[in-house]
Amino acid sequence: MSTAIARPWFREPWPWILAAGPFIVVIAALYTAWLAVVSNDGLVTDDYYKKGLSANQTIARSEQATKMGLVAGVRITSDALTVRLEARDKSFVMPPTLVVTITHPTRAGLDQSRVLVRNGDLYSGEVRLPAAGHWLVLVKDERETWRLLGNVILPANGETLIGSPATQGVAPAPADIRNAK
Repeated sequence: MSTAIARPWFREPWPWILAAGPFIVVIAALYTAWLAVVSNDGLVTDDYYKKGLSANQTIARSEQATKMGLVAGVRITSDALTVRLEARDKSFVMPPTLVVTITHPTRAGLDQSRVLVRNGDLYSGEVRLPAAGHWLVLVKDERETWRLLGNVILPANGETLIGSPATQGVAPAPADIRNAK
């Protein structure tokens, strides 16, 4: 008959194996807490009030473009960008240059900004974009009094209109609706 010598619990492997799981979780939690304290949270801004005012100004510039009935016809080819600008407001003066920013929704490395110079009825400049893709196009004047934002999906046949068309976009007054019945 063999006699087994009882070892103390800390000499057995099973308690250590069972304690390893919770120990690893505690270490991971401490590391996560350290990362949360040390790292920069890019979503939080210190100047939220200024950012809010900036958003209000952006909305006001978009509303100004709608009020003037601005429409931009954007045509993008393999190496050129042309913009045809129209306004329903007869007092609108065509600016000498336009600032056009073309951004890709997911690939920031392809974003481009160009200043287009007026040549007759068109504003034109060079641009290099992939042959296909979805692009956000922002058209504004250099003084930033108005802005138009729209989507262009390449390849596009012809021009893409951004803004409310000059013949549309004006809602009839309530009295006009009653008189039309």
